[in-house]
Amino acid sequence: MSVSESECRKWIEAVTGEKLVGSNLEEQLKDGIALCKLINKLSPGSVKSVQKSKMAFKQMENINAFTEAARRYGVPDSENFQTVALFEGQNMKQVMICIDSLGRQAQKKGYTGPKLGVKMADTQKRQFSQDQVDAGKFVPSKQMGYSKGATQAGMGGFGNQRKM
Repeated sequence: MSVSESECRKWIEAVTGEKLVGSNLEEQLKDGIALCKLINKLSPGSVKSVQKSKMAFKQMENINAFTEAARRYGVPDSENFQTVALFEGQNMKQVMICIDSLGRQAQKKGYTGPKLGVKMADTQKRQFSQDQVDAGKFVPSKQMGYSKGATQAGMGGFGNQRKM
């Protein structure tokens, strides 16, 4: 389940300490500045240079710098987004999935600030002896669908009804 636009907005504002300006999330994030500030709060120095220009290619550079930093931070490629998804408003759902994933990664990494999304489970490495591994390989053949010759003969409603 993905988070809503308002949850994303509130979390970004809480982490960065700055109010987002604009009528919707796409407009608020389109220049990439808020996203760069967000990732730099979670992982200082992730984006070295944030472009403050109104020129489209500079804004797209910010967005690209954020997505690359998010990937390095631990956001899987399947949960990240392409620059045009945000800049041209082609897929805001994917942008929100990325922000949600970033929130989960922050919690996993021990970020103690505002939370977004559910905490990811920690891996629990199991150690098995060779005897336990070998025991798991043995499956008796009678447990694999053997029914001792049973059939559906005599069961009503399965094609063996008499015609009158």
